[in-house]
Amino acid sequence: MTRKPLDTGADLRKLVERLYPLCRSITGDGVRATLKILGEHIPLDVHEVPTGTQVLDWTVPQEWNIQDAWVKDPAGRKVVDFRESNLHVVGYSVPVAETMPLAELREHLHTLPEQPSLVPYRTSYYAPTWGFCLAQDTLDALPDGDYEVRIESTLDDGHLTYAEHVVPGEVTDEVLVSCHTCHPSLANDNLAGIAVAAALAQRLAAGKPHFTYRFLFMPGTIGAITWLARNTERLGKVKAGIVLACAGDPGSLTYKRSRRGDAEIDKVLEFVLAGKPHKVLDFSPYGYDERQFCSPGFNLGVGSLTRTPYAGYPEYHTSADNLDFVSTEAMEDTLATLGEALSVLDRNRRYVNLSPYGEPQLGKRGLYDSLGGRSDAKAAQMAMLWVLNLSDGEHSLLDVAQRSGLPFDSVVAAAHALQGAGLLKE
Repeated sequence: MTRKPLDTGADLRKLVERLYPLCRSITGDGVRATLKILGEHIPLDVHEVPTGTQVLDWTVPQEWNIQDAWVKDPAGRKVVDFRESNLHVVGYSVPVAETMPLAELREHLHTLPEQPSLVPYRTSYYAPTWGFCLAQDTLDALPDGDYEVRIESTLDDGHLTYAEHVVPGEVTDEVLVSCHTCHPSLANDNLAGIAVAAALAQRLAAGKPHFTYRFLFMPGTIGAITWLARNTERLGKVKAGIVLACAGDPGSLTYKRSRRGDAEIDKVLEFVLAGKPHKVLDFSPYGYDERQFCSPGFNLGVGSLTRTPYAGYPEYHTSADNLDFVSTEAMEDTLATLGEALSVLDRNRRYVNLSPYGEPQLGKRGLYDSLGGRSDAKAAQMAMLWVLNLSDGEHSLLDVAQRSGLPFDSVVAAAHALQGAGLLKE
């Protein structure tokens, strides 16, 4: 199968637009349809985990699917319509076919009084109920009377669906990139993240990475818990990870540290972000799936990269998180930054100086221009001297770059040259 490239911001935009209309939840056909489209760009290994499967302290729930839903006013007009927006129905609503007065119906209606023109996103995964979401302005205009209510949905034993894409590396140590796939028509949270992850996977596959990169596309919370429960034997190979979300909004990038606080991925992201507007947040057990990967029993070196963090922008979990809210420029910036970070992580090594007593003579080994005086030769020499001085098996190349103030690429080039000359070993 020929995969569709995601080479430009326009390609990312097209993928978000294709995924936007699908009604996703933590289970169901919307997730499968999302993964099918994603599979046009990168090969996926799709997993189906049956309802009732015990996963750590949780149980895989029943599968939810919805065909249609609406509310008709006393005149027979549809005042709330699932076909107009899948946000109009509370996720995991049980089937309903009733007629009731507005006063009774109100108990099942959800609005945002402080944002009266917007429709909220609401779910009830683990408590059987039903409901509709609508704008407060719409609710305020509803006349008294009897309303016909229909939710054509199913909640039956089925499966939880998630997918993996693996980019093989030179070593089997893994870096995780995780995205949640459970939200319906919310463009930033998290369709932009899914698109950026797919593009990143394509770019990594086009090179020869050192680490193996495992991309996870799965529903939030229960998906990560399921993956962790099914992959405990693999966790010792996880060197680092990123939970990617909210990758397309106009805010500056935000990195949330791992629970460890000083994991290698934390150092890498802080280094890469230092040259641009950004925020770095300490870990907290609230947010996306970093809280599962960083739970105390696992304590993996996994951080979270977003632009504006969850709940940090007024469009969050509302109908305003639409296609107009995300931009190609923001997605391109997120992709470029994450790509740079993983490039640093992939090349970060620790070395031992094989000639640690005094400064070795670099000139006789042809390691810098014997004439001297040129700025590029001087910079290369300084990089070599810094690498030699800090190559004690404890300091990484990133440590060298940070302490010396030299570009990471220059430090890597110096290390390769020194290793080639027999002065370093990894």
